[in-house]
Amino acid sequence: MKNLLIIGVTIFMFFFKSSSHAYYEKIFYDFKINSISGDTIDFNNFRGKPVLVVNTASYCGFTKQYNDMQELWERYKDKGLIVLGIPSNSFNQEKKDNSDVKEFCVVNFNINFPLTEITDVKGDNAHEIYKWAKENFGKSAVPKWNFYKILINKEGKIEDTYASLTNPTSKKIINKVESLLN
Repeated sequence: MKNLLIIGVTIFMFFFKSSSHAYYEKIFYDFKINSISGDTIDFNNFRGKPVLVVNTASYCGFTKQYNDMQELWERYKDKGLIVLGIPSNSFNQEKKDNSDVKEFCVVNFNINFPLTEITDVKGDNAHEIYKWAKENFGKSAVPKWNFYKILINKEGKIEDTYASLTNPTSKKIINKVESLLN
């Protein structure tokens, strides 16, 4: 009976084992995206630095996390951390115009970390970095809501993902960022 239980548990574990295998034909640093001002942000310029990627939205209940993103940026940018805000209307809570988003972020939160243009983060129209993230890390890399976080390590691979409820200055994120910076 004990052997049958062990065999059953083993089969069960293999059946539900994640099929997400990170082969990484490309790494994060291989991509580019347009900035909120229309310039190109070449992620190769971030090579060797950890990057916290956060999809943002102006009308979301989590929008106050912009303050925490800015705090994280100011605390760790000189040590190499990049905080990257990706405004998105994938959840129907973002302004329609990049210049309005930029003004909102600067006026209300004094943001000076890099921001991209308004970008889809899920579905068929998702930016290629989000498709890459899903392909290499699985469904947990697909934003479930605004202010979902993907932490990229110094090798340009996904280190971890964090739900919208996880504050950018939480111990969980701070500890992981500090371990990547050391």
